[in-house]
Amino acid sequence: MNRISAVWSLFLVLVLTLLAGCGGNSSSRTNTNTTVPLSANNINLVFVVSPDLAYHAPGDINPDTANLTNQGLQRSLLMATYLKKQVLGTKNVTSIYVLEPMTHLQTANNYPDMAAIGYIQQFALLNQITLTGVGGAGSPFYTANSFPLNASPVTSSAAKPLDFCPDCQGLDFNDTGSDNVALVAGIIKLDVPGFYVFSAPWETISALMANINAQQGYNLSLPASFQGPNLVYAISITPKGFASLVTYNSNLTPPSTYPVLPTPVASASCPGPSTTPQLFNIAATAGVITAGINTNETMYLIRHAEAHPWSGWDDGNFVAAGQWRALALPDALKGKISPTQVYSIDPAQVYPGAYITAGNSSFSYVRPSLTAWPYAIANNLPYYLVSEFEIFDPSSPSATVQYFFFDPKFSGQTILLAWEHAHFPPIINALLNYYPNGGAQALATDAWPSNDYDTIWTVKLDGQGNLTVSNALCEGIDSTALPDTAPPF
Repeated sequence: MNRISAVWSLFLVLVLTLLAGCGGNSSSRTNTNTTVPLSANNINLVFVVSPDLAYHAPGDINPDTANLTNQGLQRSLLMATYLKKQVLGTKNVTSIYVLEPMTHLQTANNYPDMAAIGYIQQFALLNQITLTGVGGAGSPFYTANSFPLNASPVTSSAAKPLDFCPDCQGLDFNDTGSDNVALVAGIIKLDVPGFYVFSAPWETISALMANINAQQGYNLSLPASFQGPNLVYAISITPKGFASLVTYNSNLTPPSTYPVLPTPVASASCPGPSTTPQLFNIAATAGVITAGINTNETMYLIRHAEAHPWSGWDDGNFVAAGQWRALALPDALKGKISPTQVYSIDPAQVYPGAYITAGNSSFSYVRPSLTAWPYAIANNLPYYLVSEFEIFDPSSPSATVQYFFFDPKFSGQTILLAWEHAHFPPIINALLNYYPNGGAQALATDAWPSNDYDTIWTVKLDGQGNLTVSNALCEGIDSTALPDTAPPF
Protein backbone atom coordinates (compact mmCIF):
# COMPACT_ATOMS: atom_id res chain seq x y z
CA MET A 1 0.00 0.00 0.00
CA ASN A 2 2.87 2.35 0.89
CA ARG A 3 4.55 1.51 -2.45
CA ILE A 4 1.28 2.36 -4.30
CA SER A 5 1.00 5.65 -2.40
CA ALA A 6 4.56 6.53 -3.24
CA VAL A 7 3.99 5.85 -6.94
CA TRP A 8 0.75 7.86 -6.89
CA SER A 9 2.50 10.77 -5.19
CA LEU A 10 5.24 10.71 -7.79
CA PHE A 11 2.61 10.67 -10.53
CA LEU A 12 0.90 13.72 -8.99
CA VAL A 13 4.21 15.58 -8.83
CA LEU A 14 4.84 14.88 -12.52
CA VAL A 15 1.33 15.98 -13.48
CA LEU A 16 1.58 19.19 -11.46
CA THR A 17 4.99 19.91 -13.00
CA LEU A 18 3.59 19.47 -16.50
CA LEU A 19 0.57 21.62 -15.70
CA ALA A 20 2.81 24.34 -14.30
CA GLY A 21 4.82 24.29 -17.51
CA CYS A 22 1.70 24.46 -19.68
CA GLY A 23 0.14 27.19 -17.62
CA GLY A 24 2.96 29.67 -18.18
CA ASN A 25 3.93 31.48 -21.34
CA SER A 26 7.68 31.32 -21.09
CA SER A 27 10.70 29.16 -20.55
CA SER A 28 14.43 29.49 -20.89
CA ARG A 29 16.84 26.94 -22.23
CA THR A 30 20.32 26.81 -23.63
CA ASN A 31 20.67 24.80 -26.80
CA THR A 32 24.14 23.25 -26.77
CA ASN A 33 23.37 21.09 -29.80
CA THR A 34 24.15 23.55 -32.57
CA THR A 35 22.58 21.35 -35.25
CA VAL A 36 19.01 21.92 -34.02
CA PRO A 37 17.31 24.71 -36.00
CA LEU A 38 14.35 26.78 -34.87
CA SER A 39 10.81 25.82 -35.82
CA ALA A 40 9.41 27.53 -38.91
CA ASN A 41 5.98 27.41 -37.24
CA ASN A 42 7.10 29.82 -34.54
CA ILE A 43 7.85 33.53 -34.47
CA ASN A 44 11.63 33.41 -34.11
CA LEU A 45 13.38 36.59 -33.02
CA VAL A 46 17.06 35.95 -33.76
CA PHE A 47 19.53 38.38 -32.19
CA VAL A 48 23.04 38.59 -33.66
CA VAL A 49 25.51 40.65 -31.63
CA SER A 50 27.76 42.74 -33.85
CA PRO A 51 31.09 44.00 -32.46
CA ASP A 52 31.67 47.61 -31.49
CA LEU A 53 34.41 49.37 -29.54
CA ALA A 54 32.85 48.50 -26.18
CA TYR A 55 31.99 44.83 -26.72
CA HIS A 56 33.96 42.62 -29.06
CA ALA A 57 36.35 39.72 -29.28
CA PRO A 58 40.04 40.67 -29.25
CA GLY A 59 41.11 41.42 -32.80
CA ASP A 60 37.63 41.91 -34.30
CA ILE A 61 37.51 45.74 -34.20
CA ASN A 62 40.02 48.32 -35.40
CA PRO A 63 40.24 50.84 -32.51
CA ASP A 64 41.36 53.61 -34.87
CA THR A 65 38.43 53.35 -37.33
CA ALA A 66 35.75 51.61 -35.19
CA ASN A 67 35.28 49.29 -38.15
CA LEU A 68 35.77 45.54 -38.42
CA THR A 69 39.25 44.16 -38.90
CA ASN A 70 40.06 41.39 -41.34
CA GLN A 71 39.38 38.94 -38.51
CA GLY A 72 36.03 40.56 -37.77
CA LEU A 73 35.08 40.36 -41.44
CA GLN A 74 36.07 36.68 -41.48
CA ARG A 75 33.86 36.07 -38.45
CA SER A 76 30.89 37.71 -40.17
CA LEU A 77 31.30 35.49 -43.24
CA LEU A 78 31.48 32.33 -41.13
CA MET A 79 28.60 33.47 -38.94
CA ALA A 80 26.42 33.85 -42.04
CA THR A 81 26.79 30.17 -42.92
CA TYR A 82 26.19 29.17 -39.30
CA LEU A 83 23.01 31.23 -39.07
CA LYS A 84 21.63 29.93 -42.33
CA LYS A 85 22.36 26.26 -41.75
CA GLN A 86 22.28 25.71 -38.00
CA VAL A 87 19.87 28.35 -36.70
CA LEU A 88 17.40 28.70 -39.60
CA GLY A 89 17.84 25.13 -40.81
CA THR A 90 18.49 26.47 -44.36
CA LYS A 91 15.04 28.10 -44.45
CA ASN A 92 14.57 31.59 -45.87
CA VAL A 93 14.72 34.58 -43.58
CA THR A 94 11.52 36.63 -43.12
CA SER A 95 13.02 40.05 -42.31
CA ILE A 96 16.42 41.49 -41.38
CA TYR A 97 16.74 44.57 -39.16
CA VAL A 98 20.10 46.28 -38.68
CA LEU A 99 21.49 49.16 -36.69
CA GLU A 100 21.18 52.58 -38.31
CA PRO A 101 24.93 53.38 -38.48
CA MET A 102 24.61 57.11 -37.80
CA THR A 103 22.85 56.48 -34.48
CA HIS A 104 26.10 55.09 -33.06
CA LEU A 105 29.03 57.42 -33.71
CA GLN A 106 32.33 56.19 -32.23
CA THR A 107 35.75 57.64 -31.35
CA ALA A 108 36.51 61.37 -31.34
CA ASN A 109 36.18 61.31 -35.13
CA ASN A 110 32.52 60.20 -34.95
CA TYR A 111 32.89 57.17 -37.19
CA PRO A 112 29.50 55.57 -37.95
CA ASP A 113 28.91 52.00 -36.85
CA MET A 114 29.09 50.11 -40.16
CA ALA A 115 29.96 46.86 -38.38
CA ALA A 116 26.35 45.92 -37.60
CA ILE A 117 25.08 46.21 -41.16
CA GLY A 118 28.20 44.69 -42.69
CA TYR A 119 28.20 41.86 -40.15
CA ILE A 120 24.88 40.50 -41.47
CA GLN A 121 25.35 41.21 -45.19
CA GLN A 122 26.75 37.81 -46.17
CA PHE A 123 23.80 36.15 -44.40
CA ALA A 124 21.37 38.35 -46.36
CA LEU A 125 22.89 37.07 -49.61
CA LEU A 126 22.43 33.45 -48.55
CA ASN A 127 18.68 34.06 -48.67
CA GLN A 128 16.35 34.81 -51.59
CA ILE A 129 13.67 37.30 -52.51
CA THR A 130 11.26 37.31 -55.47
CA LEU A 131 10.31 40.64 -57.02
CA THR A 132 9.02 42.03 -60.29
CA GLY A 133 10.84 44.56 -62.39
CA VAL A 134 9.96 47.56 -64.53
CA GLY A 135 6.38 47.35 -65.68
CA GLY A 136 4.71 46.69 -62.34
CA ALA A 137 1.74 44.36 -62.12
CA GLY A 138 1.89 41.60 -64.72
CA SER A 139 5.64 41.82 -65.18
CA PRO A 140 7.67 38.62 -64.81
CA PHE A 141 8.92 37.70 -61.36
CA TYR A 142 12.60 37.11 -60.72
CA THR A 143 14.11 35.34 -57.70
CA ALA A 144 17.59 36.48 -56.71
CA ASN A 145 20.05 35.50 -54.01
CA SER A 146 19.66 38.68 -52.03
CA PHE A 147 17.57 40.12 -49.22
CA PRO A 148 16.76 43.68 -48.12
CA LEU A 149 18.29 45.09 -44.96
CA ASN A 150 15.99 47.34 -42.94
CA ALA A 151 18.18 50.21 -41.76
CA SER A 152 16.02 53.34 -41.94
CA PRO A 153 14.59 55.57 -39.23
CA VAL A 154 10.92 55.59 -38.35
CA THR A 155 10.75 59.37 -38.37
CA SER A 156 12.74 62.14 -39.96
CA SER A 157 14.15 65.17 -38.22
CA ALA A 158 16.10 68.31 -38.97
CA ALA A 159 19.23 66.62 -37.61
CA LYS A 160 18.83 63.63 -39.91
CA PRO A 161 16.70 64.56 -42.95
CA LEU A 162 15.80 61.07 -44.13
CA ASP A 163 12.55 59.84 -45.61
CA PHE A 164 9.90 58.36 -43.37
CA CYS A 165 9.89 54.61 -44.00
CA PRO A 166 8.12 52.41 -41.43
CA ASP A 167 8.51 49.36 -43.70
CA CYS A 168 12.30 49.88 -43.77
CA GLN A 169 12.71 50.40 -40.03
CA GLY A 170 16.13 49.72 -38.58
CA LEU A 171 17.40 49.78 -35.01
CA ASP A 172 18.35 52.91 -33.11
CA PHE A 173 21.42 52.39 -30.91
CA ASN A 174 19.77 54.10 -27.94
CA ASP A 175 16.19 53.08 -28.84
CA THR A 176 15.05 56.70 -29.00
CA GLY A 177 11.31 56.87 -28.53
CA SER A 178 11.22 53.13 -27.84
CA ASP A 179 11.06 52.50 -31.59
CA ASN A 180 13.07 49.27 -31.32
CA VAL A 181 10.67 47.82 -28.75
CA ALA A 182 7.65 48.94 -30.78
CA LEU A 183 9.09 47.23 -33.86
CA VAL A 184 9.49 43.85 -32.13
CA ALA A 185 6.17 44.17 -30.30
CA GLY A 186 4.53 44.77 -33.66
CA ILE A 187 6.09 41.60 -35.08
CA ILE A 188 4.79 39.59 -32.15
CA LYS A 189 1.33 41.13 -32.43
CA LEU A 190 1.14 40.49 -36.16
CA ASP A 191 1.72 36.82 -35.34
CA VAL A 192 3.24 35.73 -38.66
CA PRO A 193 5.60 32.74 -38.22
CA GLY A 194 9.10 33.13 -39.56
CA PHE A 195 12.66 34.18 -38.83
CA TYR A 196 13.21 37.82 -37.86
CA VAL A 197 16.92 38.56 -37.60
CA PHE A 198 18.38 41.58 -35.77
CA SER A 199 22.01 42.74 -36.04
CA ALA A 200 23.25 45.37 -33.60
CA PRO A 201 25.84 45.89 -30.83
CA TRP A 202 25.45 44.23 -27.45
CA GLU A 203 24.17 47.45 -25.83
CA THR A 204 21.21 47.60 -28.24
CA ILE A 205 20.53 43.84 -28.38
CA SER A 206 20.62 43.29 -24.61
CA ALA A 207 18.32 46.25 -23.94
CA LEU A 208 15.90 45.15 -26.65
CA MET A 209 15.67 41.58 -25.34
CA ALA A 210 15.19 42.82 -21.76
CA ASN A 211 12.48 45.29 -22.72
CA ILE A 212 10.55 42.76 -24.80
CA ASN A 213 10.89 40.20 -22.03
CA ALA A 214 9.36 42.64 -19.54
CA GLN A 215 6.72 44.04 -21.90
CA GLN A 216 5.46 40.63 -23.01
CA GLY A 217 5.75 39.05 -19.55
CA TYR A 218 7.88 36.15 -20.80
CA ASN A 219 9.97 35.91 -17.62
CA LEU A 220 12.92 34.53 -19.60
CA SER A 221 16.32 34.18 -17.95
CA LEU A 222 18.34 36.47 -20.21
CA PRO A 223 22.14 36.80 -20.28
CA ALA A 224 23.26 39.39 -17.75
CA SER A 225 26.44 40.39 -19.57
CA PHE A 226 28.25 40.10 -22.89
CA GLN A 227 29.28 36.48 -23.38
CA GLY A 228 31.39 36.84 -26.51
CA PRO A 229 30.90 37.19 -30.28
CA ASN A 230 29.96 33.59 -31.04
CA LEU A 231 26.65 33.45 -29.19
CA VAL A 232 23.36 33.92 -31.02
CA TYR A 233 20.16 34.42 -29.02
CA ALA A 234 16.69 33.50 -30.22
CA ILE A 235 13.34 34.12 -28.56
CA SER A 236 11.08 31.53 -30.15
CA ILE A 237 7.33 32.04 -29.68
CA THR A 238 4.91 29.21 -30.43
CA PRO A 239 1.46 29.75 -32.01
CA LYS A 240 -0.02 29.49 -28.49
CA GLY A 241 2.24 32.28 -27.24
CA PHE A 242 4.76 30.22 -25.26
CA ALA A 243 8.22 31.78 -25.47
CA SER A 244 11.62 30.14 -25.08
CA LEU A 245 15.12 31.58 -25.12
CA VAL A 246 17.46 29.48 -27.21
CA THR A 247 21.19 30.22 -27.11
CA TYR A 248 23.44 29.01 -29.93
CA ASN A 249 27.21 28.91 -29.76
CA SER A 250 28.86 29.01 -33.18
CA ASN A 251 32.34 28.34 -31.72
CA LEU A 252 33.93 30.30 -34.56
CA THR A 253 37.69 30.84 -34.69
CA PRO A 254 38.23 33.14 -37.68
CA PRO A 255 41.69 33.76 -39.15
CA SER A 256 43.22 37.23 -38.91
CA THR A 257 43.91 37.57 -42.64
CA TYR A 258 41.69 39.19 -45.24
CA PRO A 259 39.20 36.64 -46.69
CA VAL A 260 40.29 34.74 -49.78
CA LEU A 261 37.49 34.07 -52.25
CA PRO A 262 36.88 30.35 -52.97
CA THR A 263 37.74 31.00 -56.61
CA PRO A 264 39.31 34.13 -58.12
CA VAL A 265 36.99 36.50 -59.95
CA ALA A 266 37.48 36.78 -63.70
CA SER A 267 39.37 39.86 -64.79
CA ALA A 268 38.24 42.40 -67.37
CA SER A 269 40.05 45.02 -69.40
CA CYS A 270 38.97 48.65 -69.50
CA PRO A 271 36.34 49.07 -70.83
CA GLY A 272 34.97 45.70 -69.71
CA PRO A 273 33.32 43.03 -71.87
CA SER A 274 29.83 43.75 -70.52
CA THR A 275 29.72 47.36 -71.58
CA THR A 276 31.39 49.91 -73.80
CA PRO A 277 31.37 53.30 -72.07
CA GLN A 278 32.40 56.22 -74.23
CA LEU A 279 35.77 57.40 -72.98
CA PHE A 280 36.16 61.06 -72.12
CA ASN A 281 38.78 63.37 -70.64
CA ILE A 282 37.46 66.70 -69.40
CA ALA A 283 39.73 69.60 -68.51
CA ALA A 284 38.42 72.90 -67.11
CA THR A 285 40.42 75.89 -65.92
CA ALA A 286 39.44 77.64 -62.70
CA GLY A 287 38.17 81.20 -62.90
CA VAL A 288 36.40 83.82 -60.82
CA ILE A 289 33.24 81.78 -60.38
CA THR A 290 35.32 78.90 -59.04
CA ALA A 291 36.37 80.87 -55.96
CA GLY A 292 36.43 78.76 -52.81
CA ILE A 293 36.80 75.43 -54.55
CA ASN A 294 39.15 72.89 -52.99
CA THR A 295 42.70 72.26 -54.16
CA ASN A 296 44.87 69.17 -54.50
CA GLU A 297 41.91 66.87 -54.14
CA THR A 298 41.35 63.57 -55.95
CA MET A 299 38.13 61.59 -55.91
CA TYR A 300 37.52 58.16 -57.39
CA LEU A 301 33.87 57.46 -58.16
CA ILE A 302 32.74 53.84 -58.16
CA ARG A 303 29.30 52.37 -58.58
CA HIS A 304 27.73 49.92 -56.15
CA ALA A 305 28.17 46.21 -56.92
CA GLU A 306 25.82 44.15 -59.11
CA ALA A 307 22.19 44.75 -58.11
CA HIS A 308 19.82 44.36 -61.09
CA PRO A 309 19.56 40.81 -62.46
CA TRP A 310 16.26 41.81 -64.06
CA SER A 311 15.30 45.19 -65.53
CA GLY A 312 14.05 47.36 -62.68
CA TRP A 313 14.48 44.59 -60.11
CA ASP A 314 15.53 46.16 -56.83
CA ASP A 315 15.59 45.46 -53.10
CA GLY A 316 17.99 48.21 -52.02
CA ASN A 317 20.77 45.65 -51.55
CA PHE A 318 23.08 44.17 -54.13
CA VAL A 319 22.65 40.56 -55.25
CA ALA A 320 24.98 37.67 -54.42
CA ALA A 321 27.12 38.29 -57.51
CA GLY A 322 27.90 41.70 -56.03
CA GLN A 323 29.42 40.11 -52.94
CA TRP A 324 32.13 38.59 -55.11
CA ARG A 325 32.93 42.06 -56.47
CA ALA A 326 32.82 43.76 -53.07
CA LEU A 327 35.12 41.21 -51.44
CA ALA A 328 37.46 41.25 -54.46
CA LEU A 329 37.68 45.04 -54.53
CA PRO A 330 40.77 45.42 -52.30
CA ASP A 331 42.86 43.22 -54.59
CA ALA A 332 41.31 44.64 -57.76
CA LEU A 333 42.17 48.22 -56.80
CA LYS A 334 45.64 47.48 -55.47
CA GLY A 335 48.18 49.58 -57.32
CA LYS A 336 45.45 51.55 -59.13
CA ILE A 337 44.29 54.00 -56.45
CA SER A 338 45.46 55.02 -52.98
CA PRO A 339 42.63 56.83 -51.16
CA THR A 340 43.07 58.33 -47.72
CA GLN A 341 39.35 58.14 -46.91
CA VAL A 342 36.31 56.15 -47.99
CA TYR A 343 32.86 57.73 -48.28
CA SER A 344 29.40 56.53 -49.23
CA ILE A 345 25.76 57.41 -48.78
CA ASP A 346 24.11 56.66 -45.44
CA PRO A 347 22.48 53.21 -45.86
CA ALA A 348 19.54 54.43 -43.80
CA GLN A 349 18.42 56.50 -46.77
CA VAL A 350 15.38 55.19 -48.60
CA TYR A 351 15.30 53.96 -52.18
CA PRO A 352 11.88 54.65 -53.71
CA GLY A 353 10.97 51.34 -55.37
CA ALA A 354 8.05 52.63 -57.39
CA TYR A 355 7.95 49.70 -59.82
CA ILE A 356 8.05 46.93 -57.26
CA THR A 357 4.76 45.12 -56.67
CA ALA A 358 6.01 42.20 -54.55
CA GLY A 359 7.53 42.84 -51.14
CA ASN A 360 8.17 46.33 -49.86
CA SER A 361 7.58 49.31 -52.10
CA SER A 362 10.62 51.11 -50.70
CA PHE A 363 13.95 49.92 -49.36
CA SER A 364 16.87 51.08 -47.27
CA TYR A 365 19.54 51.99 -49.82
CA VAL A 366 22.37 49.89 -48.41
CA ARG A 367 24.29 48.66 -51.46
CA PRO A 368 26.72 51.56 -52.17
CA SER A 369 28.05 51.60 -48.61
CA LEU A 370 28.39 47.81 -48.47
CA THR A 371 30.28 47.77 -51.78
CA ALA A 372 33.20 49.85 -50.52
CA TRP A 373 33.05 48.56 -46.94
CA PRO A 374 35.45 45.59 -47.44
CA TYR A 375 37.96 47.90 -49.13
CA ALA A 376 38.00 50.18 -46.09
CA ILE A 377 38.51 47.16 -43.81
CA ALA A 378 41.36 45.67 -45.85
CA ASN A 379 43.18 49.02 -46.00
CA ASN A 380 42.46 50.21 -42.44
CA LEU A 381 40.84 53.37 -43.79
CA PRO A 382 38.29 55.57 -42.04
CA TYR A 383 34.78 55.11 -43.41
CA TYR A 384 32.34 58.01 -43.50
CA LEU A 385 28.68 58.22 -44.47
CA VAL A 386 26.87 61.18 -46.00
CA SER A 387 23.56 61.79 -44.24
CA GLU A 388 23.35 65.58 -44.58
CA PHE A 389 21.23 65.37 -47.73
CA GLU A 390 19.18 62.73 -49.54
CA ILE A 391 20.72 61.15 -52.60
CA PHE A 392 17.36 60.80 -54.39
CA ASP A 393 16.41 64.43 -53.87
CA PRO A 394 16.50 66.44 -57.16
CA SER A 395 19.04 68.81 -55.60
CA SER A 396 21.37 65.95 -54.69
CA PRO A 397 23.99 66.57 -57.46
CA SER A 398 24.57 70.20 -56.47
CA ALA A 399 24.55 69.25 -52.78
CA THR A 400 27.18 66.59 -53.49
CA VAL A 401 29.40 69.14 -55.22
CA GLN A 402 29.12 71.58 -52.33
CA TYR A 403 29.77 68.84 -49.80
CA PHE A 404 32.89 67.33 -51.36
CA PHE A 405 34.48 70.08 -53.46
CA PHE A 406 33.89 73.27 -51.46
CA ASP A 407 34.64 72.06 -47.95
CA PRO A 408 38.35 72.73 -47.27
CA LYS A 409 38.65 69.59 -45.12
CA PHE A 410 38.84 67.65 -48.40
CA SER A 411 41.70 69.71 -49.84
CA GLY A 412 44.79 67.55 -50.05
CA GLN A 413 42.73 64.36 -49.65
CA THR A 414 42.22 61.35 -51.92
CA ILE A 415 38.73 59.92 -51.57
CA LEU A 416 37.04 56.75 -52.72
CA LEU A 417 33.33 57.46 -53.15
CA ALA A 418 30.78 54.64 -53.58
CA TRP A 419 27.56 56.11 -54.98
CA GLU A 420 24.69 55.58 -57.41
CA HIS A 421 25.79 55.56 -61.04
CA ALA A 422 22.94 57.61 -62.53
CA HIS A 423 23.96 60.49 -60.27
CA PHE A 424 27.53 60.68 -61.54
CA PRO A 425 26.87 62.63 -64.79
CA PRO A 426 24.67 65.20 -62.99
CA ILE A 427 27.32 65.58 -60.27
CA ILE A 428 30.07 66.25 -62.82
CA ASN A 429 27.82 68.62 -64.75
CA ALA A 430 26.98 70.50 -61.55
CA LEU A 431 30.71 70.78 -60.84
CA LEU A 432 31.43 72.01 -64.37
CA ASN A 433 28.96 74.85 -63.85
CA TYR A 434 31.53 76.46 -61.54
CA TYR A 435 34.05 76.72 -64.39
CA PRO A 436 34.08 79.22 -67.27
CA ASN A 437 32.82 77.39 -70.36
CA GLY A 438 32.58 74.23 -68.26
CA GLY A 439 29.01 73.70 -69.37
CA ALA A 440 30.22 73.12 -72.92
CA GLN A 441 31.74 69.84 -71.73
CA ALA A 442 28.65 68.58 -69.96
CA LEU A 443 28.16 64.83 -69.98
CA ALA A 444 25.10 63.04 -71.30
CA THR A 445 22.78 61.68 -68.63
CA ASP A 446 23.58 58.12 -69.77
CA ALA A 447 27.35 58.63 -69.78
CA TRP A 448 27.60 55.77 -67.28
CA PRO A 449 25.85 52.78 -68.97
CA SER A 450 23.31 50.92 -66.84
CA ASN A 451 25.10 47.57 -67.27
CA ASP A 452 28.49 48.95 -66.25
CA TYR A 453 29.57 48.06 -62.71
CA ASP A 454 33.30 48.21 -63.35
CA THR A 455 34.29 51.73 -64.48
CA ILE A 456 36.01 54.24 -62.20
CA TRP A 457 35.68 57.97 -62.78
CA THR A 458 38.63 60.07 -61.61
CA VAL A 459 37.99 63.68 -60.55
CA LYS A 460 41.03 65.85 -59.79
CA LEU A 461 41.48 69.40 -58.56
CA ASP A 462 45.07 70.67 -58.77
CA GLY A 463 46.79 73.31 -56.65
CA GLN A 464 44.91 76.12 -58.44
CA GLY A 465 41.54 74.39 -58.47
CA ASN A 466 41.77 73.38 -62.14
CA LEU A 467 39.56 70.37 -62.88
CA THR A 468 40.13 67.16 -64.81
CA VAL A 469 37.66 64.28 -65.09
CA SER A 470 38.27 60.99 -66.90
CA ASN A 471 36.86 57.46 -67.01
CA ALA A 472 39.85 55.48 -68.26
CA LEU A 473 40.27 53.48 -65.03
CA CYS A 474 38.27 50.40 -64.11
CA GLU A 475 38.17 47.85 -61.30
CA GLY A 476 38.98 45.08 -63.77
CA ILE A 477 36.31 42.59 -62.67
CA ASP A 478 34.21 40.83 -65.31
CA SER A 479 30.60 41.31 -64.24
CA THR A 480 29.31 38.70 -66.68
CA ALA A 481 31.41 35.95 -65.07
CA LEU A 482 30.40 36.50 -61.43
CA PRO A 483 28.42 33.61 -59.87
CA ASP A 484 24.72 34.02 -59.03
CA THR A 485 25.24 32.62 -55.54
CA ALA A 486 27.29 34.16 -52.75
CA PRO A 487 30.83 32.92 -52.17
CA PRO A 488 30.75 30.01 -49.68
CA PHE A 489 32.65 30.40 -46.41
